[in-house]
Amino acid sequence: MAAGVNVRFAGELQNFIQERVLKSGLYSSTSEYIRDLVRRDYDKEEQRKWAWLRNELRAGAVADESEFVPLDAETLISKAKKRNKANAR
Repeated sequence: MAAGVNVRFAGELQNFIQERVLKSGLYSSTSEYIRDLVRRDYDKEEQRKWAWLRNELRAGAVADESEFVPLDAETLISKAKKRNKANAR
């Protein structure tokens, strides 16, 4: 079951929301409008994360081979464990 969230708006914000709901015809309620805003914000954040990942992958794809460092699984795991121990302190 989804947790509910209650939000109160007053003054200009309340008027703006009511205007968006009534005049746009896109939303049947204030709740629907707010849910849409949250979904759009969520989608925007997800797109930002994917864009960051694409940029990182692109940088790796075009990097000169001399920039690569040989690495095996054991070394990678060992470094990760050391980093986790250091961060736990």
